[in-house]
Amino acid sequence: MSDSSYAPRPTLEDIAARAGVSRATASRVVNGSEGVRAPLAERVRQAVDELGYVPNQAARALVTRRKDAVAVVVAEPETRFFSDPFFAQQVRGISRELTARDNQLVLLLTEGADDYERVGRYLAGGHVDGALIFSLHADDTLPALAERAGVPTVIGGRPDWSDGDTLYVDCDNRGGARDAVHHLLGLGRRRIGHIAGRQDQTASVDRLDGFRDVAPDADPGLIVEGDFTPDGGARAMAELLDRYPDLDGVFAASDVMASGALRTLRQRGRRVPEDVAVVGFDDIVSVAEWTDPPLTTIRQDIEEMGQMMARLLLRRLDAAAGGGPADDAPLKPIVTPTQVVVRASA
Repeated sequence: MSDSSYAPRPTLEDIAARAGVSRATASRVVNGSEGVRAPLAERVRQAVDELGYVPNQAARALVTRRKDAVAVVVAEPETRFFSDPFFAQQVRGISRELTARDNQLVLLLTEGADDYERVGRYLAGGHVDGALIFSLHADDTLPALAERAGVPTVIGGRPDWSDGDTLYVDCDNRGGARDAVHHLLGLGRRRIGHIAGRQDQTASVDRLDGFRDVAPDADPGLIVEGDFTPDGGARAMAELLDRYPDLDGVFAASDVMASGALRTLRQRGRRVPEDVAVVGFDDIVSVAEWTDPPLTTIRQDIEEMGQMMARLLLRRLDAAAGGGPADDAPLKPIVTPTQVVVRASA
């Protein structure tokens, strides 16, 4: 009796024959390229399933010159990355999109500027096809390192420089902040403070600008900088209460900082929302729905934004390889809308 484990592996020609398409069409579908009509692509995928075809990655790399791997570079130390649920949601979205295209995710964290040389060497070593870089700080050199390495990139968040070639995905931070303050004003709050994020990041700057758009005459003392941690939000809230005992509204630049602010308000005997109404930013469900009381916040679709980053990078890679359809819309930055999610805190 013959051992089926020694049966010859199905080839791309076998797939093409089973699907009734050319080898080139079968190759485009198997390699994840666009431009194949949906019925033909479905026939190829069905043939792959029926025959149990597994692409030869080494041969595929020789043809496509692709490693089918993408670096996700986060400009934050491990302690921040693994403690802040924002990053988990964004990486989940990235992973989902890359997995659907049979690409591997390579996570690179940076403890500080000393790590940048290591990241630059890795990117220049030809291990990945592209890079997704987020949580940049002012004067961050990571994008320049990727550019010198010849690695196509997409940035998470609006960078603090402007050129026509930079692709990024961000939400409407400034508009969302305006909505937060308008919501507090609509509740009759008149002494509104802002717990801002670190001002070396554009999201924080944009959210502070949105606060100032609605409250241009606010006392500067009503703005206190936090650090996107619960403790930072708690400290900032304590400082605001010390300065303004009559404070009746707070907009925090993140849900995580808002959770710390709520803790301080409880410790000071302030009722939320009766005495002080609180609005956050992000709508991280694991935070916003579990605070006491549940947090009113500005929603940005963090996971979807991660998917958009990966999708935009893969489109850029396909376009560079000539794999996308000729009528593709030009690649450009994406800014997603935000919305107010009302819960019990405001």
